[in-house]
Amino acid sequence: MEVFCSLSWTHSISPRLHIPHSFSVVETNRFRVICSAAQSQKANQMTVSVTGATGFIGTRLVQRLHADNHNVCVLTRSKSKAETIFPVKNFPGIVIAEEAGWKDCIEGSNAVVNLAGMPISTRWSPEIKKEIKESRIRVTSKVVDLINSSPQGVRPTVLVSATAVGYYGTSETQVFNENSPSGNDYLAEVCREWEGTALKVDKDVRLALIRIGVVLGKDGGALAKMIPLFMMFAGGPLGSGQQWFSWIHLDDIVNLIYEALSNPSYKGVINATAPNPVRLSEMCNQLGNVLGRPSWLPVPDFALKAVLGEGASVVLEGQKVVPAKAKELGFPFKYPYVKDALKSILS
Repeated sequence: MEVFCSLSWTHSISPRLHIPHSFSVVETNRFRVICSAAQSQKANQMTVSVTGATGFIGTRLVQRLHADNHNVCVLTRSKSKAETIFPVKNFPGIVIAEEAGWKDCIEGSNAVVNLAGMPISTRWSPEIKKEIKESRIRVTSKVVDLINSSPQGVRPTVLVSATAVGYYGTSETQVFNENSPSGNDYLAEVCREWEGTALKVDKDVRLALIRIGVVLGKDGGALAKMIPLFMMFAGGPLGSGQQWFSWIHLDDIVNLIYEALSNPSYKGVINATAPNPVRLSEMCNQLGNVLGRPSWLPVPDFALKAVLGEGASVVLEGQKVVPAKAKELGFPFKYPYVKDALKSILS
């Protein structure tokens, strides 16, 4: 097949050669179509370097890129952990690079996805808060420096860098879109510095800043912490239940990042939240219904603070964030409603 791809049937076959009747025009056209498709696929093939590739979102993104025959470089601090998650027998061709090898990977990539950062859903101490911020800024700074110092011709043309809806601060009444100002709490400060670091990338590199909401998916994220409570018949609203819960299904955040890699319209700040945020009481009701468990017993504020410390503010206060830019771009949300998202995850 590949021999024919670089040749046209009309010019490559000598008129003196006898072409069997069994080679009909329809068949030669079919060869042309197949070859064109193969060439088109090759032209659309990307090489993508990913930080945070072993995390909840990163793992699924790498799986998707690999399944679609793109080349992937996993930029990691722990090669052994990455090799466990992406074993060579299941992920042939994936490059796993510790920090010393990041430069070569980035210089050979079309695009970089920056998802690295310590999870925030943990009890905050002064040391943890410092690490939450530094883990994001350190990796983002390194990635930006490596992109900016890449020679023209081998420099990535796209940086998709994660940030979070924590940028907006918390409110029970306001609605936040991409043009809303930043809040004045700790997470807003983290997000401002995180985004500010990404914005230092050279202007000839298209930058998409993805402000991610609470990601719902199997085996990780917020649901992994909530489901055990419901299975023990103790899952109710957290705090008042009136706080807003701005969520997105794992498939949708992966699809949004994937689209941002190749679509030049995806640039600047993009909120990665489903178009229908819900009050936390509704989220808990829907989760209880899907699990067949009651959700009438509220988890008191003090209990949550005992588990998460200051980190409890993320769920106790909340914010209503809408994906104005994604809707304007025509992004097709697979799961716009939390009920359908939970059914797909837990069925």
